[in-house]
Amino acid sequence: MTIRIAMWSGPRNLSTAMMRSFGSRADTFVSDEPFYGAYLKQTRDPQPMADEVIGSMDCDWLSVARTMAGPCPTGAPIWYQKHMAHHMVGPVDHEDLPGLRHAFLIRDPARVVASYAAKRVAVRPDHLGVERQVEYFEREASRLGHAPPVVDSADILADPAAMLEKLCEALGIAWDPVMLSWAPGIRETDGIWASHWYDAVAASTGFGIPDGDQAALDDEGRRVADHCRPYYERLAEHKITA
Repeated sequence: MTIRIAMWSGPRNLSTAMMRSFGSRADTFVSDEPFYGAYLKQTRDPQPMADEVIGSMDCDWLSVARTMAGPCPTGAPIWYQKHMAHHMVGPVDHEDLPGLRHAFLIRDPARVVASYAAKRVAVRPDHLGVERQVEYFEREASRLGHAPPVVDSADILADPAAMLEKLCEALGIAWDPVMLSWAPGIRETDGIWASHWYDAVAASTGFGIPDGDQAALDDEGRRVADHCRPYYERLAEHKITA
């Protein structure tokens, strides 16, 4: 029986490196932002390669949800699904993904804004996805009777081995040291958008160094980060520590 893991993240959160980490395991299949096409088709958010993304994906919300809750495409024992929380604007939510183990990947919003702004013309609070993460976190905590796993990207970069071992324990899977490194390059499982977004990850062979000094934000960037901070702090109260 396949263990399905839904990792809810926002953009520029170390999410693709985490997908690489889990994809290094021999027992794991990975999926890259399966609701992205549906999100773009519904919102027409002017993101890079939007038309190409829509044309390359199943853009029916319910169909994607059924696929994610269905049989693993390869029959692997573990199916790691990288989900962007801000994509979930359609007629489905995490309750439409029965049988999945939900976890949450967070990052300080000021750092997200600084990183994301470098790739986009404008950043809105909803692009960070933290409000949706809190909503899903609280629903899942209510269902479980305890907090689901939360990990902060800064903690992972500071001590990848310890944090990933703790995360695996929280998810009920065995820790595998192969998660600490991977071969460079683009994967067949990467979304078509990898050519625009994944340059740093494609060149990497493991987790990078911890974040350095915070880049300065303009007034709008600070407004976005300040709006998102209370939601980030709500999730950070429950984060796994090494």
